[in-house]
Amino acid sequence: MEQYDSGWRPWPVVWSAVVVGALAALAVGLIIGLIGFAVGAHEVSKAASWKGVRMITLIFNVGGAFFAFVVGGWVAARIAGFRRAEPAIIHGAIAWLVTLPILMLLAATGTLANYGGWLGSLAGFHATPTAVPSSTDLAAAMRNTALSTLTGVLVGLIGSVIGGWMASGEPMTLSYYRRRGQAPIEETRTRRVA
Repeated sequence: MEQYDSGWRPWPVVWSAVVVGALAALAVGLIIGLIGFAVGAHEVSKAASWKGVRMITLIFNVGGAFFAFVVGGWVAARIAGFRRAEPAIIHGAIAWLVTLPILMLLAATGTLANYGGWLGSLAGFHATPTAVPSSTDLAAAMRNTALSTLTGVLVGLIGSVIGGWMASGEPMTLSYYRRRGQAPIEETRTRRVA
C-alpha cells in the first residue's frame, strides 16, 4: 500500500479554551437575560401568535443569543491563541457545542428562565393552570416555542463562529483567503497595520 501526503493536518483542540469560552457565553447570556428582565423585555403576551411579541423582547432575545456566543467564541479562540481563522472558528463552534448540553441541564433544573426568552424556551412550553389554552392555541404556542428556540440556538452558532473569526485577527473578507497563500501571515499583518 502506497502512502501519500494529502496535505490535511488535524487541528489540535485546546479544551481549556473551549470550556472557558462556553462559560463566558453562559455568563454573558445571563447578564443580557437579567438586563432584559430589568427593562421589561421578558414580558410576552399569552397569545400564541407572533403579534403579541414586543419589539424589545425580540431585540433582547435575538441580540442576547448572538452576543453571548460572540463573546464565547471570541474567548475560546483568543485563549487558544490561533492566528488563522479556520482553527479559531472551529474553537468558537466547539464552545457553542459544549454550551448546548449545559443549557439543556439548566433547562431541566428550571434555572434557565433567568436567561430570557430565547434560552428560557428550551425548558418547553408550560400552560398555566389558570388559563388552559385550547388545543389549537396549545399547538400554535408549542410551534412558536420551538421556532424561537431554534432561532436562538442557530443565531448563537452564527455568533460563536463570528466571535472566533474576530479573535483570529484575520480580515473578515472572502477575497483575503484567495491571496492568503501568497504571503506569510506576518507580512500580511504588517501590510494591513501600516
